[in-house]
Amino acid sequence: MPDHLELGPYTVTALADSAGPFFSPRSEAFPDATGEQWAAADEFDPGALDADGRWWLQFRAFAIRGGQGVTLVDAGIGPADGPAASWAPVPGALPASLAAAGIEPSDVDTVVLTHLHTDHVGWAVVGEEARPFFPNAEYLLQQAEIDAIEEINPQLRSTVIDPLRKAGQLRLLDGGAPLSSGVRVLATPGHTPGHQSVLVESGRDLVAVTGDLLVHAIQLLHPELAYAHETDVAQARSSREQLLRSRAADTLHLATPHLTQPFVTR
Repeated sequence: MPDHLELGPYTVTALADSAGPFFSPRSEAFPDATGEQWAAADEFDPGALDADGRWWLQFRAFAIRGGQGVTLVDAGIGPADGPAASWAPVPGALPASLAAAGIEPSDVDTVVLTHLHTDHVGWAVVGEEARPFFPNAEYLLQQAEIDAIEEINPQLRSTVIDPLRKAGQLRLLDGGAPLSSGVRVLATPGHTPGHQSVLVESGRDLVAVTGDLLVHAIQLLHPELAYAHETDVAQARSSREQLLRSRAADTLHLATPHLTQPFVTR
């Protein structure tokens, strides 16, 4: 499977950060899933199950190039001392993946953080001096995500949000927003209160960079299934189903952070 998609003037590139097991059994994450549903999901994405039967995750970000500048969607698990170190396979390799794609941190002008879970913000702010890793970028978050930070992870206020504010690099959104003529942010709440995704459109083709709207293939096959780590199960289901059932495009490509293959076509 290629690590990038070409869509009109845009290139969406998958940037590997790491891979490793989830911190709890997948049966606990999707308690309502049936054996038949698991079998179908395993056939669709066999790489999501390791030899010991554990749910095996990819951790990746995505770069969008075309038009002006570079947009990065999510910031991975981060360095060895990053906020995800307690459970994710740090250190991540996002800087090396960016370099392999010909992207310097200074080239990135927009970072869309889909949400404030630690495996999505790890390279946002780094070092003892708490500096933004992408020095020229505007970091985008939903206001609803900031409003819920005490519920999501209060430590991220001092380690991520405050440094970005101090640097003048944080921009808060209230719903969807255009980034360019063919790229826009879409509010997809439910996994967290301010979860957001990014849509790239060219003609009748669409790439949806989903964030954790989709974390496992079982949600692609059965979007109605509740995921135990959603803050609002009904809202997350509605966001997922609206995106997957969209008729705005002839071809819908899904760019996902955790499935084995970075791109899935519906």
